[in-house]
Amino acid sequence: MKKIKFMSTVLLPLATAVALSACGGNNTSNGSSASSNTGGSASPDAKVTVSITSWRAEASEQEFYKQLQAELNKTAPEIVIDYQPVKATEYNTSLNVALSTDTAADIIHLRPYAAGTAIADAGYLEPIDDLKGLDVFTPEQLKAAQGSDGKQYGVPYMLSSTQILYNKDIFAKYNLQEPKTWDEFIKLADTLKSNNVTPLAFGSKEGWVLSLMHGAIAPQFYGHDFVDKFLKGEAKLNSPEYISSIQALKSLQPYFPANFEGLSMEDIRTIFATGQAGMVIDGHFEIASIQALNPEIKIGAFAVPPVKEGDEPSVSTWVDGSFAINKNSKNKEAARKVLEFMTTKEYGSMILGSTKSPSPIPGVSTDDELVNAISDLASQYGQPYFAVTNLNSGNPTTKSTLETDLQGMFLDAMTPEQVAADVQKSADTWFK
Repeated sequence: MKKIKFMSTVLLPLATAVALSACGGNNTSNGSSASSNTGGSASPDAKVTVSITSWRAEASEQEFYKQLQAELNKTAPEIVIDYQPVKATEYNTSLNVALSTDTAADIIHLRPYAAGTAIADAGYLEPIDDLKGLDVFTPEQLKAAQGSDGKQYGVPYMLSSTQILYNKDIFAKYNLQEPKTWDEFIKLADTLKSNNVTPLAFGSKEGWVLSLMHGAIAPQFYGHDFVDKFLKGEAKLNSPEYISSIQALKSLQPYFPANFEGLSMEDIRTIFATGQAGMVIDGHFEIASIQALNPEIKIGAFAVPPVKEGDEPSVSTWVDGSFAINKNSKNKEAARKVLEFMTTKEYGSMILGSTKSPSPIPGVSTDDELVNAISDLASQYGQPYFAVTNLNSGNPTTKSTLETDLQGMFLDAMTPEQVAADVQKSADTWFK
């Protein structure tokens, strides 16, 4: 089995006193009594403050942690949550400074996959292989927060997924049904196009959008076992299978809006929200923004249909962060209780209801029909978003190389074969 040599840019140089002073408020001992330390003989009524840091600083997240506090205290009344969010664009630097100066929070929100692995490998995190409740997650989900040593360092937070969203009113108008095969999907797109409806909202101005959409359809062309083969050294990114996945994305070009090369995600969601397009290959996280543009829109969702009838459809999924314990935390016992709660159905239901995102915890639901549908698709047909889960290393990362090259392909500057060759060349710099 091949080993991945991470060339991560997550751990940044830390040199200035200004940076140190900016993060001094994250000391894990602030607000905690001495009796709260692991191994202490605290009285049953003693309060233990557990600090949590994250890049999710929006108001809705602040409200979520109030709910978390209330639910957690039903089983652990002694724990007080001190939520310490940092602006997303400043989080990596802030966290690295805090870790290097022993002022990081008790519980740390890890970026997924390579970024989290780099922090674990640097020795900043407490292994949690024996944590109660980890068995509810799949091995693939757990990989999002494992070190190079194979140990578990984080509890998966929530899932992101990419599927095909569609306008239910447009489908009803032209008597269209959710396709069961790729050929049916193409015929459906042809029907929309013949009725002067743009079949797919799409734009190639932003590279991340291209890897997102490619990641959704790719498993139907390179095969559901391709990622495992790649990791074992049995397949390469310039192989016919991977090239076919890029060709498949290119083949959808006749169904894109005019001048798609200059369209951003903001334009894509506007085109779909205003009924100019019947479908969009998109992440679940865009739904709220689409609904904000058009509260009356009726959205449905289906998995990417298989090329061969009878095969399984697919939805690309990835773990959007995990929660880990700071190795130098003074409150490890209490922090473990918080992480154990994060493995329960109660917590999974909170994630689903608050973030409108699929939870990696099975068997949870909400009263939102679309959210439940997307959660079910992710649970039944999830395939790893390969560019995020396994190609996000290197400098520049192989993921960013793919994105830049796909933009070039849609400008007719590169062929699918050239894209694949360049992406493999990038992977060769770090995947050994």
